[in-house]
Amino acid sequence: MKILVTGVKGQLGYDVMKVLGQRKIECLGADIEEFDITDAAATTAFIERYAPDAVIHCSAYTAVDRAEDDPALCERVNVDGARNIAAACEKIGAKMVYISTDYVFPGTANGGVALDECAVPAPISAYGQTKLLGEQYVERFCRRHFIVRTAWLYSSYGKNFVKTMIRLGRTHDKITVVNDQLGNPTNAVDLAYHILKLAVSHDYGIYHCTGNGICSWYDFACAIMQGAGLSCKVEPVTSAEYAAANPASANRPAWSALENRMLRCTVGSDVRDWKDALACFFTHWDGDNGMKD
Repeated sequence: MKILVTGVKGQLGYDVMKVLGQRKIECLGADIEEFDITDAAATTAFIERYAPDAVIHCSAYTAVDRAEDDPALCERVNVDGARNIAAACEKIGAKMVYISTDYVFPGTANGGVALDECAVPAPISAYGQTKLLGEQYVERFCRRHFIVRTAWLYSSYGKNFVKTMIRLGRTHDKITVVNDQLGNPTNAVDLAYHILKLAVSHDYGIYHCTGNGICSWYDFACAIMQGAGLSCKVEPVTSAEYAAANPASANRPAWSALENRMLRCTVGSDVRDWKDALACFFTHWDGDNGMKD
């Protein structure tokens, strides 16, 4: 099997390539230097030339707050880009894995029950709207598709909440983090592993893939400080208090907990508890150098 991975300069693309390499699967990583996903002709030409059996599409515009100020750019990348990849995959008969997000949901209370793949999307931010449109284009343009929604993703590579907390914990005695937004922290290695399980299957459709267990951003931040051995104190604030202090921030779903039901029903779910996955991250974490192995 031959796999093309887009967005290899991002945290997930990096870990997907690492997992593929460990399993000795032929693969090629691409980013903006190789081809521009918003250019339909360039996208088709590149994919036709490499002729992969599957494309794992990790490239995305993920700056949630900036998307509110520049929704057109966000749409070009997340909607037009997804459509171009999907159309090219369909043209050569390749599978497509599209990475989506918990932001497609409104974040309204669900009785404390995690959202499975049958939950109805209703995004409340520009970023979430573009990711949902991307899902819809993938469904329409590529028959052999996997749509994989994840949440609260972190890795040793790229920008993410864990690395931000470590940076702030080193330079601050105290920080504030919201305690009324709940979700599933997800180690990118776990996500990459399950993406590969799907890519080699024929169980097409929509999937959720997040760490097991639910916590708040405040809980997550406290666990990060403990794992990193930092003495920075984390104080809880409400989303309303955070929004008042940061008026330019985008609306974020208060309830982002996802249920990996379809994974369990098809290729199987080995996703770790979020606390165990975070502890493993710090076992291999080598500070500013990334991972030890």
